[in-house]
Amino acid sequence: MTKDDMEDSSAPLIEHLAELRNRLIWSVLAFVIAMILCFTVAEPILNFLFQPIADILHERGEDARLIFTAPQEKFFTLVRVSVVMGLALSFPVIAYQMWRFVAPGLYKTEKMAFLPFLVASPLLFIAGACFAHFVVTPLAMRFFIGFSDVIPALTSLVTGMPSETGDTAAQATDGIQTVFLGSVKESLDLELKFILAFGICFQLPVLLTLMGKAGLVSAEALGNMRKYAVVGILVLAAVVTPPDVITQLILFTVVFGLYEISIHLVRMVERKRERDLRAEGLWVDDEDEDEDTGEESGEAGK
Repeated sequence: MTKDDMEDSSAPLIEHLAELRNRLIWSVLAFVIAMILCFTVAEPILNFLFQPIADILHERGEDARLIFTAPQEKFFTLVRVSVVMGLALSFPVIAYQMWRFVAPGLYKTEKMAFLPFLVASPLLFIAGACFAHFVVTPLAMRFFIGFSDVIPALTSLVTGMPSETGDTAAQATDGIQTVFLGSVKESLDLELKFILAFGICFQLPVLLTLMGKAGLVSAEALGNMRKYAVVGILVLAAVVTPPDVITQLILFTVVFGLYEISIHLVRMVERKRERDLRAEGLWVDDEDEDEDTGEESGEAGK
């Protein structure tokens, strides 16, 4: 290879690196702007995220208050909310910049194949996040906050004495009364954990369908792996959710339903691939392949 050939081969690499740098600059700029905008409304966003806790406390006749135990806790909590929401708000710009960088290296058919998944992925994540906020979080918070009422009820059931709550219970017992004084940081961590867990789990149809499109998995194999998938989903539900049986059952039901939907989507991909190959005359049925194999072995025996 001559010196001129080496310089010509290095030129496209430098151009790609320059383009990548520009795409990253635009992505970071979009994220910073979105984060600053979200910080200006971080307090209403935080109130929206804490609404399930407030509703449960109102149902219990308690004040909807969350405390912070360090002077900087509230500030950094608002910063975290701004970062998360800024990333979500700027994701379309970031995804567009990534697509513009990758798209020139793809064929037209590949672009048409990946575009639906790029649209479906954020929509499914939003659906999972909404499911976590409006369904899972209220159930989990009601279980955790209401757990303090379970012990007096069990005690009264064992001793035969009527259970008492509130100030009456505090006066009737010589022990320490436990009340819920939620931390801003801990409550936000739990809420974001639910949103992230369900948002990622809702990506299962996209992931398995892409793998089916690439020929890495098949609908038959996914169906045969169903019993192992049940065990894996149960383990996942136990890891990503708190020790709340109701929340774990909800997560298991949702993820297993998404797994079944993924099997049907992969089967549709396989049928489409078969139709395309039949139209091109490249599809070979298993029966025909077995007959050809038998004829070849018979001729070899003669």
